[in-house]
Amino acid sequence: MSKKSLYLRGPRILPEPIGKGCSVASLVDGAFQAYNAGRLHDACRLFAQRMLKKDVTVGLSLTGALTPAGVGRSCIVPLIRAGFVDWIVSTGANLYHDAHYALNLPMHRGSPSLDDTALRREGVVRIYDILFDYTVLLETDAFFRRVLEEEEFQREMSTADFHHLVGKYVEQREKALGLEVPSVLSAAYEAGVPIFTSSPGDSSIGMNVAAMALRGSAFRFDVSADVNLTAAIVWDAKRKGGKSAVVIAGGGSPKNFVLQTEPQIQEVLGLPEKGHDYFLQLTDARPDTGGLSGATPSEAVSWGKVDPERLPDTVVVYGDTTVALPILTAYALAKAKPRKPKRLQDALPTLHEELKAAYLKRTRPRSGKARR
Repeated sequence: MSKKSLYLRGPRILPEPIGKGCSVASLVDGAFQAYNAGRLHDACRLFAQRMLKKDVTVGLSLTGALTPAGVGRSCIVPLIRAGFVDWIVSTGANLYHDAHYALNLPMHRGSPSLDDTALRREGVVRIYDILFDYTVLLETDAFFRRVLEEEEFQREMSTADFHHLVGKYVEQREKALGLEVPSVLSAAYEAGVPIFTSSPGDSSIGMNVAAMALRGSAFRFDVSADVNLTAAIVWDAKRKGGKSAVVIAGGGSPKNFVLQTEPQIQEVLGLPEKGHDYFLQLTDARPDTGGLSGATPSEAVSWGKVDPERLPDTVVVYGDTTVALPILTAYALAKAKPRKPKRLQDALPTLHEELKAAYLKRTRPRSGKARR
C-alpha cells in the first residue's frame, strides 16, 4: 500500500446517529462535518477554544436587521453577560430596534408574503416576516428625543460614549417596567462594553439626533474619536502581548470599521502591527460581486487587516446569521468558561491617550533637526 497522503489526515467523517435530546454542542461536534455545516463547526471551535482565552480581546460587528428578529435578546445579551464580547460595532438600526424591547414595545412573527399596501393602511410595519405597529417607531423616537434633551448630552462625544449614556436611561426604563431580560444597550452598559456605530447618521437614532439639532441641541457625534478609540482598543490589546479577535455578523460598514483598526494603526499612524489574530465571519454575501464587504480573510491580509501568519485561524461561514449566531452562542456557552469583563468603556480615555502618545512620539521631529 502506498504511503498515506497528507491530505487524508483529517478526522474521518463517521458521525453517530442523532439521538433524542441531543445538545447543540453535541450536534455541532458530531453532525456538522462538511460544507457550511463544517465551516460552522470550525467557527464554533475557533470561537470557544481560542478566541475566548483570557488574553484575547473580542470585537463583534452587527449588520442586518438582527435585533428585530430577537437575536439581541437570544444571543448578544448572553454573550455580553458571559464576558465573551469586549467591544461592538453595530448599525444604528440594530440599536434603535433593540430599544423597542427595552421599552416593552412588541414585535410579532408574521409572513414575508403579505400585502404591504394593506399593512400600510392598518399602520403595520414589516421587516421581512417581522411585524409591528407604527406607534412602536413613534414611541421609540420620542424616547430618544427625551433622552437627548438631558444636560449630559449637550456636548460632542463618540458613539461609544453616547450609547453608554443611553444605556443608563434604557436600564432605568427596563427596571421601571419590571423587565427581567435586558436589551443589548443596557447589558453593554452594565458590563462596560463600548458600542460604536460606524455610520451614526444612517438610522432612526441619527434621524432623531438631526431633529434635535434643528431645535438647538448641542449634541454632536465625534466620528474621528470613534476611529481612534477603536484603533486604541486593538493597539492596547496587541502591544501588551495579547491577541485581537473579530466576530463579524454580516458585512457592510460595521465589518469594515472593526477591521480598519489595523490599517489605522499600521498605515495611517505608522505604528508596528501585523493584523488581527482571529477572524470569524457569518455572511451570505459573495466576494466576486463586490458584496462581501472587506472581502475574504486572505484578501484582508493584503490590507494588513489580518496577520498573514494567523490565516489558518480564520473561518467564514456562508449562511444566515439568524441561524448561525444562535448555534455559535449556544456552543460557546456550553464549552467555554465565562470571562471577567474587560470593561473597555471605562478604559477608553486612557487607551486614547496612550495611542495618541505613541503616534506623536513617532511623528515628533528628532532633536537637533529644525522642522521645515
